Amino acid sequence: MKPAPFAYHRPRTREEVDALLAAHGEDAKILAGGQSLVPIMSMRLATPAHVIDINFLDGEPTEPALEGDTLSFGPLVRQRAAERSPAVAAHLPVLRQALQHVAHPAIRSRGTVVGSIAHADPAAELPAVMVALGGEAHVRSARGRRTVRAGGLYEGPLQTALGPGEWIEEVRLPVQSDRTSAVVEFARRRGDYALCGVVALGDDVTYIGMGPYPGVVAPEDDIHATARYRVWLAERLKRRALT
Repeated sequence: MKPAPFAYHRPRTREEVDALLAAHGEDAKILAGGQSLVPIMSMRLATPAHVIDINFLDGEPTEPALEGDTLSFGPLVRQRAAERSPAVAAHLPVLRQALQHVAHPAIRSRGTVVGSIAHADPAAELPAVMVALGGEAHVRSARGRRTVRAGGLYEGPLQTALGPGEWIEEVRLPVQSDRTSAVVEFARRRGDYALCGVVALGDDVTYIGMGPYPGVVAPEDDIHATARYRVWLAERLKRRALT
């Protein structure tokens, strides 16, 4: 299938993005990596009348930046750049561990860290890392800026606490310090969404694909697995991750 007709916008500044979102509201979607948006548009599961392509914003960082005790990720930091980043390897190995489970290198070369976190797919790895670390989303709109903590960001599958016209301009994740970490998951095929996954930081565990959003364990039966099987799998993956 092909996407429904839409108007294409190519802003050069974040302020222009704010203005476009204010003007078009729920009829507009932001395009960064496009690895989630483009497929659902092609299947017509989403039919935005306006697509705002932020890939041509002037002066946007393309690498994570260490700022005090956090790593910051602008909206155009690709997942592959984060995976290869010396700063991530040194200060946030759990993110690198998680990224190695995300789809395939071709997908990670286009998909963005912020985009995946904003998409709020409960089966995705990066929202779980966001919650596990207690990161912050720096949100903006034509009305101003605010900060949303990870614990208050997710409200359901593909649902966040962002209001009309708001978008995430930066994600900040605290460095791991001396906490050890592991990311373990089970998928039927390499690169598929996991039936269940575990992000372990020290003795703390956050699950992937076990509820409507990270941090909630409330699996349901679906075409891929029963809730009972997911609970069984989660316990074993937890043991493996903690070991």
